[in-house]
Amino acid sequence: MVEVRKAFSSEAEKIVSVMTNAEASGFMLFSPQERVVNPEKFAKFIDATHSNEKSGVFVACVDERIVGYLIVQNEKPQRIAHRANIVIGVHSESRGQGVGNALFTHVMAWAQQVGLHRLDLTVIASNEVAVHLYKKMGFEIEGVKRHSLCIDGQYVDEYFMSILL
Repeated sequence: MVEVRKAFSSEAEKIVSVMTNAEASGFMLFSPQERVVNPEKFAKFIDATHSNEKSGVFVACVDERIVGYLIVQNEKPQRIAHRANIVIGVHSESRGQGVGNALFTHVMAWAQQVGLHRLDLTVIASNEVAVHLYKKMGFEIEGVKRHSLCIDGQYVDEYFMSILL
């Protein structure tokens, strides 16, 4: 059973471990081992993110072990306060087990409660598993960022995807 909830800053080190594992997939913005996230700084990021009622760092837990995360970042200007950008990552050992589905289901219900109307994300176009999950959750492709990333010397496209809540 997957439990989803807001993260605690005291869990920063465990979340950073999942982030590092997710980035090892090669499908995240950062290349594998490209960045080192400082747990103390990430703990402050969690607290700062939670200070905005329409932002949050969420974790998915199985048997109290953190196996995934979803970060929701909202901006304050009035004209865009109804939307937020999201980033999701799932530990390689937990992929295909409903973790992403659980994170999205929880976060989309929460987003509606706090007054968000739109969630945005980008995804590497060749990441078929992620694109399938996002479409299954109701996200639609709005556009393509052509040659948006350079991975191993090859230019690759990203999809802009969104859902209206």
